[in-house]
Amino acid sequence: MTARRLFGTDGVRGLANGELLTPELAVALSASAARVLAERDRSHRPVAVVGRDPRASGEMLEAAVVAGLTSAGADAVRVGVLPTPAVAFLVGELGADLGVMISASHNPMPDNGIKLFAAGGHKLPDSVESAVEEGIGAAADRPTGAAIGRVRDLADAVDRYRDHLLAVTPVPLSGLRVVVDCAHGAASTVAPEAYRRAGAEVVALHAEPDGLNINDGVGSTHLGSLRDAVRAHGADLGIAHDGDADRCLAVDATGAEIDGDQIMAVLAVAMRDAGELAENTLVATVMSNLGLHLAMREAGITVRTTAVGDRYVLEELRDGGFSLGGEQSGHVVLPRYSTTGDGLLTALRLMARMAATGRSLADLAAVVTPLPQVLRNVQVADKAAVAGSAAVREAVEKAEVELGGSGRVLLRPSGTEQLVRVMVEAPTAEQAQATAGRLAEVVAAVH
Repeated sequence: MTARRLFGTDGVRGLANGELLTPELAVALSASAARVLAERDRSHRPVAVVGRDPRASGEMLEAAVVAGLTSAGADAVRVGVLPTPAVAFLVGELGADLGVMISASHNPMPDNGIKLFAAGGHKLPDSVESAVEEGIGAAADRPTGAAIGRVRDLADAVDRYRDHLLAVTPVPLSGLRVVVDCAHGAASTVAPEAYRRAGAEVVALHAEPDGLNINDGVGSTHLGSLRDAVRAHGADLGIAHDGDADRCLAVDATGAEIDGDQIMAVLAVAMRDAGELAENTLVATVMSNLGLHLAMREAGITVRTTAVGDRYVLEELRDGGFSLGGEQSGHVVLPRYSTTGDGLLTALRLMARMAATGRSLADLAAVVTPLPQVLRNVQVADKAAVAGSAAVREAVEKAEVELGGSGRVLLRPSGTEQLVRVMVEAPTAEQAQATAGRLAEVVAAVH
């Protein structure tokens, strides 16, 4: 049906009702997913859990997804507006065969996306994604009569997810005051309620979604108003979620940002102390700061590195049997409690560490001293030519020698554009800027 692969690293995403992400595609994609799963297990009628974030186009796409599922003979269980990790949890909780989350995460409101989960709430393997994509538009028998799928709403979906979160929060959060920025997104109801029920005093910020205001200058990609609110309310910390709440960033009591690397370090040390950190290992991507690696080495914790993307973190966690992984952007995965990144779970575990130790977030996060990091996006004529360039290779080698063990260089081609991302970490911001600038010039000169 299409000349390029629909699925990216996190489902199908694009401008809602634009060229790609249309209701027609949503119908065809969900129908194909239902048929593929039915072929894998014909012992019962497939059941799919369908959730969405609050953006206006989600209403349209939800109707299309439900139509596609039921037209292929699958029952659809609508759970309404909920975080992505809640949909993944409910797939496992209900013993469903498939989960569909309609969200574009931190993207602007006009965008949307469709993420699929397999049984148990796990992301679909590449082979299944390929089968689903190949089935779009393929001729198929249409069920009729009683064989058409049915639709029901799960009235207690929020309660089930919230209760799961509270059950895995190890200590009460009594005495903590937290400001939570919900990005006018999927966490707007459940996050403040979960944190209050866990014992914290909660100030909810940007928790009035109207379908149009999701991620609009708020949430995990815009921390300014959260910093101001934390200071104004004398809070112990601030938590920032994105539109579908699969990520969590934080600010301490002074308003200083605590990124995903620092959050992972705090959780890794806590889990090590509790004997819960499998193989004393943390899984992170190549974008994590060298400061995290140095801190974990000092703490006796091994860091295993993957390519960028939470699916690669998940694969490494699963293959190695590890218990903690994530990304600098705030996607953190705790496989014992969730099959995907869960911003609310991350926040609860972070606050639980504060409550259990009586230490401030700034004090806990000080285990990591981030090195200054500079990222340059360099427009190029040919990414492959850059990868094979002797001049680029020599420039990188020279930079690495200059930095020694106190910094690093990473060149990474964009997956969707003719761009090469040049990332440099160094002991000082000036050195990082200068090194990145020199490398960017060499990369840009390749033809």
